[in-house]
Amino acid sequence: MKFPLSLAPLLPPRQALVGPIALAGGGLLLGQWLVNDLLHVPGGGLGLLAAGAGVIWFGRRSRTPSFKEPSTVQGWVDRCRSVLDQFEAFEGETAAGGRLRRLRLQQVIEREEPLKVALVCVDASSRPALEPLQQALTGSKSLELSLAHPLDSQDGERIWPSGLKDQDLILFSLSAPLMAADLLWLQQLPREQPAWLLVRSGQEQSSSETQAELAPQLDDRWFERMAVMQNGDAHLRRALVPIRRELQKAGLLAETRQRLLRGLHQTWQAELEQLRWVRFQQLQGRTQWLVAGSVFASPLASVDLLAVAVANGLMIREMAMIWGSTAKIELLQEAAAQLARVALAQGVVEWTGQTLLGLAKLDGGTWLVAGSMQALSAAYLTRVVGRSMADWLALSAGVAEPDLVELRQRAPLLVAKAAAEERLNWNDFLQGSRRWLLQVTS
Repeated sequence: MKFPLSLAPLLPPRQALVGPIALAGGGLLLGQWLVNDLLHVPGGGLGLLAAGAGVIWFGRRSRTPSFKEPSTVQGWVDRCRSVLDQFEAFEGETAAGGRLRRLRLQQVIEREEPLKVALVCVDASSRPALEPLQQALTGSKSLELSLAHPLDSQDGERIWPSGLKDQDLILFSLSAPLMAADLLWLQQLPREQPAWLLVRSGQEQSSSETQAELAPQLDDRWFERMAVMQNGDAHLRRALVPIRRELQKAGLLAETRQRLLRGLHQTWQAELEQLRWVRFQQLQGRTQWLVAGSVFASPLASVDLLAVAVANGLMIREMAMIWGSTAKIELLQEAAAQLARVALAQGVVEWTGQTLLGLAKLDGGTWLVAGSMQALSAAYLTRVVGRSMADWLALSAGVAEPDLVELRQRAPLLVAKAAAEERLNWNDFLQGSRRWLLQVTS
């Protein structure tokens, strides 16, 4: 058994292909406008018909996402390594962050005994002496007992020390009756973290009376995970029988590995999404003006064809690479078409046009060229659809074949959320619009 003085916190642990893809997409977009508006060939109708057939076919194939959260340690190891491979695609194999992540992953994989147990408290007087606690927890498996500093809020926030996540079991000692600080800290303890309460009872109070007194204050989590210490430390070993039994059960170490791997995956996935978002914003910024230029060059207005044009994939292929999607491009194109149709139905283009018209009255010198507002509305629609698609790809991360049926249910909310967020960036879009107009009209 070891007795570290405190728990040291663990160190916590979107360039591209747009040229040929964007040019091809822009040519396809302009071509559809010319064919449909000038020659009156019903290509758009055929496109929608094909898209509808795609929805039916894919809907029949996949009713639910094929990805499920891994249920084994090896499953989580494979998922973590997949995320690390995607990191390397962004950062390069020699990045220092990648080496630290792989080292941390290997540490979790190779984790063995001794089991790690931490004793935490708010009031130091409530905890038992370490020597009797050591003897009371002794069993067939070796243990490493750590004593954490008393929990204390920082700037009014209660955040559990990161080092506690690495423990196989946490023992939270407190005295009856409970203090408000005890309850507040217990509310912040992650539910997936195995923990027991060590309750020091009042004088001449039985174990059952102490449990009955605390029951109204605690949630269901603690009813069966409470050990009452009576008469000081004299009968501590008998009081800790259920805790000792949990420490000796088979699979506790594997459960800890799986919990730590899940935590690593969640943290790394969030960091990866930030990198993806930066890359996507670069793609979004380039694509919106290519769309605007294509619409501006078209002699006739036909914004509603964007629902098919976006589906033909101005950004889709590169977005699929950014998010590491292995889904067929046809499925992703139909997903974008669905989001575009929802965006049109929600009036994104109408709102943009009306807002631009209002601004044109205030600054008429900026809006000199016919069709400019149509082009900018198309660019804005591209932003909204692209952001909706990015959110959907993030939600579908790790799914081998995303579900279009589920997307149709989520689409209105995804588009509404994306439109609301893009409106917050309206001033930035307007400034970019003026720069683009100066370029195309000069």
